[in-house]
Amino acid sequence: MSCWELCSSSWVLSRAPMAMTMTSGSSWRMGSTKTKTKTTTHHPSFFFKLKPSCCTNNINGPTESSASSSLSSRAWYNPLRRTHRSLDQDPDIVRHWIQPDHPLAFPERFTVASYNILGDRNASKHRDLYTNVPSFYMTWEHRKKVIYKELMRWNPDIICLQEVDKYYDLSEILVKAGYVGSYKRRTGDAIDGCAMFWKANEFRLLEGESIEFKGFGLRDNVAQLSVFEMCKDESRRLLIGNIHVLYNPSHGDVKLGQIRFLLSRAQILSEKWGNAPVVLAGDFNSTPQSGIYKFLSSSELNILLYDKRELSGQRSCHPSQVLGVKKEMRSPLILTNRLFNNCWTDEEVKVATGNAGCHLLVHPLKIASSYATVKGSEKTRGCNGEPLATSYHSKFLGTVDYLWYSDGIVPTRVLDTIPLDILQSTGGLPCK
Repeated sequence: MSCWELCSSSWVLSRAPMAMTMTSGSSWRMGSTKTKTKTTTHHPSFFFKLKPSCCTNNINGPTESSASSSLSSRAWYNPLRRTHRSLDQDPDIVRHWIQPDHPLAFPERFTVASYNILGDRNASKHRDLYTNVPSFYMTWEHRKKVIYKELMRWNPDIICLQEVDKYYDLSEILVKAGYVGSYKRRTGDAIDGCAMFWKANEFRLLEGESIEFKGFGLRDNVAQLSVFEMCKDESRRLLIGNIHVLYNPSHGDVKLGQIRFLLSRAQILSEKWGNAPVVLAGDFNSTPQSGIYKFLSSSELNILLYDKRELSGQRSCHPSQVLGVKKEMRSPLILTNRLFNNCWTDEEVKVATGNAGCHLLVHPLKIASSYATVKGSEKTRGCNGEPLATSYHSKFLGTVDYLWYSDGIVPTRVLDTIPLDILQSTGGLPCK
């Protein structure tokens, strides 16, 4: 989760809960100059500020049928696994807000939370991913209550949820808490989708757009884009994006295509509404060490320098690898051979970039990650400033959830994620 503020030249963002894997949120403040964060397993959060401009966040289970075979088939080895753990032995998890070393103060602020809550059907379909999680914690009736409790604890102004297949259950209780919502179900056979909620007394929806990637040859995933104005100051506008990117690690071309299209539509909508600042939240199914992360953070990527099956970085995040039980050493020769043995076809290049003759992928938004901006402790952050983990199950331990923000926003604080030693003691996510 993140918090943001609106200042004289930008917005600030922060994040609290993220997704079913973990929760995330963000808050923003807006400056006085008027111009145009699983009970799932994912948890990032941010606070942001809005700068006035001269013009103006799995551990989810995979959702694809091939998910369980895409990652390593090795048995999950957890060094701290307790085979006979009673529910009352589970550790209490305490998360704290992290602020910049030199926080700025602005009168207008808002918070955004991003949370992959783990779809009920996916929780049942991929039970092998949660073998060390007590079955009681996996039931929807239990998770529905604790997800709501956690969201209300952080009280975000805007909530972005992924992997939602019980939308009306959540909407019924969130509406009573003063939220208004929108939902976009995935196409195809899947029944989950993306949902966005916002406080009706804080934000007014100006325009909403739902994206069905299938219509562009990019699988059945979906995304949402919403343009809001602040009720207290109609000159303050904000564009929020919510996405759940394809899980399958082998299809980096499709992942890039989905993200590319989302960024393009966000840019168009932002310009339409006076260059409104942008916050993009969701489960990007890509790690901070990946080529996809580089594309998001640097605005460009030469796809020919990457094996499309390694673009998301998910393959090197088996818990046994991350926790040091087994280190897989890859020599430059092995990597080079893998690259040449998996050359891109013209069709894959077209899927990734939109043009079979274009290898350099560029996006128009200049965005940064809230968590990478607001520095945290070595216990919860990696060398690039991102959380060490927002998702944890039997085949994955790492970060895939983010809250990205554009110029015009400044992050004021982020909700810290959970240290690895605490995560290990829970046996995975979801947890108590």
